[in-house]
Amino acid sequence: MIKKEMIAMLLAGGQGSRLGVLTAKVAKPAVSFGGKYRIIDFPLSNCINSGVDTVGVLTQYQPLRLNTHIGIGIPWDLDRNVGGVTVLPPYEKSSNTEWYTGTANAIYQNIEYMDSFNPDYVLILSGDHIYKMDYEVMLDYHKSKGAEVTLAAMPVPLEEAKRFGILITDDDRKITEFEEKPENPRSNLASMGIYIFNWKTLKEALIANATQPSLDFGKHVIPYCHDKGSPCYAFEYNGYWKDVGTLHSYWEANMELIDIVPEFNLYEEYWKIYTKNDKLPPQYISANSEVEKCIIGEGAQIYGKVYNSVIGCGVTIGEGTVVSNSIIMNDAEIGFGGNIEKAIIAENAHIGDNVTIGAGEEAENDTAPHIYNHGLVCVGEKSTIPSGVTIGKNVVISGDTTEADYPDHSLASGKSLIKAGDRV
Repeated sequence: MIKKEMIAMLLAGGQGSRLGVLTAKVAKPAVSFGGKYRIIDFPLSNCINSGVDTVGVLTQYQPLRLNTHIGIGIPWDLDRNVGGVTVLPPYEKSSNTEWYTGTANAIYQNIEYMDSFNPDYVLILSGDHIYKMDYEVMLDYHKSKGAEVTLAAMPVPLEEAKRFGILITDDDRKITEFEEKPENPRSNLASMGIYIFNWKTLKEALIANATQPSLDFGKHVIPYCHDKGSPCYAFEYNGYWKDVGTLHSYWEANMELIDIVPEFNLYEEYWKIYTKNDKLPPQYISANSEVEKCIIGEGAQIYGKVYNSVIGCGVTIGEGTVVSNSIIMNDAEIGFGGNIEKAIIAENAHIGDNVTIGAGEEAENDTAPHIYNHGLVCVGEKSTIPSGVTIGKNVVISGDTTEADYPDHSLASGKSLIKAGDRV
């Protein structure tokens, strides 16, 4: 019988609705990040760098691009005869087929997959955070404490603690209480959504709670283990960890990659980030262009001026166009003579000539101010913007737009232009 010491289950089914049009056609873990990567590359690379060679990836929302990206796991050296990477969508059963309804329900539906490896430990991961962590160190800690459940946790500012699941521990880091998003937090140790369970403990907890609606780790499984007396410990992590769940945090995390001394370094020799590489030519930077403090993906052609930006693979930026403080994703095309400031332009978007983006003063977005804010302009995948228009701040544009959509050739700050069939 196959025997693996620890296998990983990576939850990658999230819609990421706070990323607005960026996740209208793609699951959040498949969103581009850092020029050539996708968000899921980070936890997958952590697995292989930590010696975890068996990973189940649980997909649900818009899984096509994620499935294509992961393939059989070659970029992460996860194309194994035994183990490797397996994509686990919700599947047809003979009776009552169901979607994954909660984080732990997704794991519960794949008990047979996990059982087939007869593991001692199961590592539960989220597919939408940017960080580097050696899970082997966490496993050693789990064993040394005689724990049945270990939660990775990091200190957060007390005023932010109410957004997280908070852990209260004794001096030995044993968890005495959990508080899920407390109004008045009594600790600032926040759960990171990274768990190691003894397989026997996890399996029993999943089966015992199987009938809970929206079965969830933070609400059901971990409290159940704790109440039953299973030793639960907090593993404190103090490195870089970013939940890129909002457009602003996503933009910020990309901008942090191009700091002179980046807090999160993509260039470390001993902890590589792996991704699927398309066979692309090198980037081309023309004689009249200027590039300063940027990441530029393979196959990009730069004829304009680009400052403090993250440019994906296969992007074209026309002559005389100035791009600053922006994220331009793979295969987007930007015409000549434009000015783009603090924008996120998604894959395969087409921006005409002489287009100004990010003009004027800020105004609150008229449809989803909780998503489109901080002065950012967001242009959805495969969207088209015609030549000669001026666009304000806190704007979202999605779909094939034409001159008729821009009265007086402009779109004021705070406006949303979502063409039929697209969603905010």
